[in-house]
Amino acid sequence: MNLKSSAPLLIFLISVTLGAGFILFSALSSEPAAPPAPVVKKAPVPAVPREFGLSLDSFNVTTSTVKRNEFLSNILQRHQIDLSEISMLSQKAKEVFDVRKIAAGNSYAIFTPKVNAGEARAAYFVYQPNPVDYIVYDLRDSMRVYAGKHKVTTRMKTVSGTINSSLYETFEKGGANPALSMQLAQDIYGWVINFYAIKKDDWFKVQYEQSYVKGEPVGTGRIVSAVFSHEGKEYDAYYFRPDSASRGEYYDEEGNSLRRAFLKAPLKFSRISSRYTQRRFHPVQKRWKAHLGTDFAAPSGTPIVATGTGVVTESRYSKYNGNYVKIRHNGTYTTQYLHMSKRAVRRGQHVSQGEVIGYVGSTGLATGPHVCYRFWKNGRQVDALKQHFPPAEPVAEALRPAFERMVASARQVLAGIPMETGEGPEEELAMR
Repeated sequence: MNLKSSAPLLIFLISVTLGAGFILFSALSSEPAAPPAPVVKKAPVPAVPREFGLSLDSFNVTTSTVKRNEFLSNILQRHQIDLSEISMLSQKAKEVFDVRKIAAGNSYAIFTPKVNAGEARAAYFVYQPNPVDYIVYDLRDSMRVYAGKHKVTTRMKTVSGTINSSLYETFEKGGANPALSMQLAQDIYGWVINFYAIKKDDWFKVQYEQSYVKGEPVGTGRIVSAVFSHEGKEYDAYYFRPDSASRGEYYDEEGNSLRRAFLKAPLKFSRISSRYTQRRFHPVQKRWKAHLGTDFAAPSGTPIVATGTGVVTESRYSKYNGNYVKIRHNGTYTTQYLHMSKRAVRRGQHVSQGEVIGYVGSTGLATGPHVCYRFWKNGRQVDALKQHFPPAEPVAEALRPAFERMVASARQVLAGIPMETGEGPEEELAMR
């Protein structure tokens, strides 16, 4: 072999041998790799229980309800808060909640520090005017007042029923808040269905929102869709609010508003005790005469509402009418409400549909508490229950696609609600 030509090969072999030896020597002489450290799982830190945003670990809490003729000063003095401090607190509370509005029957909580078992002085007083809102009175050195709200969750619920007694009782038997019957009769169908003429076997299906605080239902909630069958005819209702800046209303499946110029009745719950007629035996005067109005019997003090928007032309007392209010709605229609225990509006005042104008009584020529509702059309008294009025504005054309999608979804829900037949003794049908 030519040594000169094989020199590069020898140099390459020597380099490889030395490199391998170096790697082997390094591997043998280095410390063994340490095993990976075990993963230690930290125990979750338990959440500190809180109520009204206050730590329950730091306080003993007692709850109660405001008693009749009990005031903030009565309550706080029992917990070592003196009158000068209560006066200061009342001043600070004015912009948040007027302490004079603390009402009997509402609940409150007293927070007392745990650190000194012998110290009975309260650190916080929390008042709840309703199940959602609360007012915190910080009784420590800061003496401040602030408002808070409980977390509210909303669920969609359904109810149905066949009427055998009253609408109110049918909702109650269906497991729903019976106050929903008032919403159904007054706020939704009050313009198109005469609920003083509902029949046995009329039925309804309703989808509504129900709010909850700590798993307990609060409030009545809003009906979002409904169907009511009256004398074999079905009336659909859908709540549609295109955006948060708009006012929501109820429409039928064609997009026509259910709202009309006049409500069917001036009371939310009552019964018709005497109808419009040209011949009625008067219970006081003991003679036959025309009765050109509709009498709605209800307990004294029941609110009477204006059936339509207008201006009060009379609000006074007379021998036969008792306390009464008369409203001119436009050049065609006028209404009158008789025998009130108390009037709530004055002459010349503008009133809106559904606004309280007085309270049921038996003043004037009346044998019991009721309101006599009279209705004029073009200067002539007519039967209010037989009048028909055109609907308000329908859904705008630009909003039709959104409305139709909502209706299609709601109709599926209503169709899937099982029909509750309801049971119970047959009796005179009434609003309540």
